[in-house]
This record gives sequence, structure tokens and C-alpha cells, in this order.
Amino acid sequence: MAIKAIELLKGGENHEEIMEVLAAVAADLGDVIDDLNSLQVKPLKGAMTNEVFEVNWPTKSDGHQRKVLVRLYGEGIEVFFNRVDEIQTFESMSKHGQGPRLLGRFTTGRVEEFIHAKTLSAADLRDPEISALVASKMREFHNLHMPGTKKAQLWQRLRKWHSHAKSLCSPKDIKNFGLEHLDTEINMLVELLSQGYQEIGFCHNDLQYGNIMMDEDTRAITLIDYEYASYNPVAYDLANHFCEMVANYHSDQPHVLDYTKYPGLEERQR
Repeated sequence: MAIKAIELLKGGENHEEIMEVLAAVAADLGDVIDDLNSLQVKPLKGAMTNEVFEVNWPTKSDGHQRKVLVRLYGEGIEVFFNRVDEIQTFESMSKHGQGPRLLGRFTTGRVEEFIHAKTLSAADLRDPEISALVASKMREFHNLHMPGTKKAQLWQRLRKWHSHAKSLCSPKDIKNFGLEHLDTEINMLVELLSQGYQEIGFCHNDLQYGNIMMDEDTRAITLIDYEYASYNPVAYDLANHFCEMVANYHSDQPHVLDYTKYPGLEERQR
């Protein structure tokens, strides 16, 4: 259900800035917004670290509705990723013609091109034709030349999260969650998985079904949400994508992973 733009931002510290940016975006697209309160705003579901909204206004040329996406950054996310790096990645992806175009920025978020495509479902990932399209797009993604150090970022990120998790837990919780053993396990994995040649590429690192969109007419795949994207072993991005196949974030227990759904050898090789 669409609501007045001002209702969406009521109480927000920088709602005037957001409105100014939206007016500037409209002007860049050849439109004029006479009354900012006439903007129609629709909250979108599925985002985990941000609030996301579809914003509409009538175009100047033919009166059809122009759509953009407004992303308000979530609070407390700096534990998981660096927002400055994420913004740089988004801008670079936009310049490479990947994902939605960046249309405008404000202090607590940004305005993006609205992608006219459907978000994949958990079941879609198991469709052989769709899976092949996703695999092709992943290879394209891995070959991008992006800013950042071209070496694995996985291990330092794991250690950072582990350290922060321990700082938030009581000794009892540390024991219950097995956090006291993770340092040893991480070190073991570093040694085991760093042997021999590793293809390093620019990885999405969060390729769950909600971050994959498909144009239903052209069947073109778009990968979105680059908060965790960085250089890593390509094998890691593939393995994580397989692990995401056991998740259903729209169930009653979205945190519960069903590993009986993990793809078999033939499906992984395909």
C-alpha cells in the first residue's frame, strides 16, 4: 500500500535532505516534482540490513509513474561490514554496468535505479535453467576489476566477527556456542584451504536467493546488495552459494538451515 512520502520520513533527522535529493534525481531524469508530499512510497520487504522503499512520481512526458528505490542504511551494521567500502563497491558496480544505477546519495542512504525484475525464491535456486543463468552471472562478477586488495578477505573478517561475538557473550554463552574453539578451527581452515593454487576474484559473499533478481521477459540475472562483497577465493563464493540453498528466509524459522537440502555432487558440478 502506497503512503505519503512525508509519513515515511516523519521524525527522521534528515528528511529534508532526502526530499532535496529526490527532487534532484527527478530533475536529472527529466521530471519535475511540484509537490514533494505527492510522492507515493511503498515499503519493500526482504532487506535484512537496510530499510528499502519504492518511490513513485508521475513523469513529465507522459504522466506514467517513475519508480526509484530509496535505501535507508540500517543502524549497528558497522560490526559486519564497512559502509564506506560498500558505497565505493556500489558506485564501481554501477560504472561497470552491473546492478542498479546509483542515482543520488544522502547522509543516511541513497537513491537507486528500480530494477524491474522478480526476486528469486528458495525453490528457484534449484531450477537447472535458472541455476545455469546464476552461474554465468557469478563468473562475470568474479572477473570484475574492482577497488580493494586482491587477496582473500575471508579470514580477517571471520576473526573480527568472532572477536566481537566473544565480547558480547558471557562465559556461559561462549561455552554454549562453542566460541572458545573457533580460533583453532579458523586456523585449521586457513592452513587446509590455503594450500595450492587459489583463484581469487571479486566475490559477492552473500549470494542467497533474495540477492538475485531475474527479468522474466529477457531472463537476465542481476545480483544486488554488495554489503559483504570483496576479493576472496572464487571457490568460497561458490561454496557459500551452495550453503544458501539450504536456507528459507521466508519461513517461520528463517534462522534454521536444513542441510538435507544441500545440493548433491551432480548438481554442484553442473
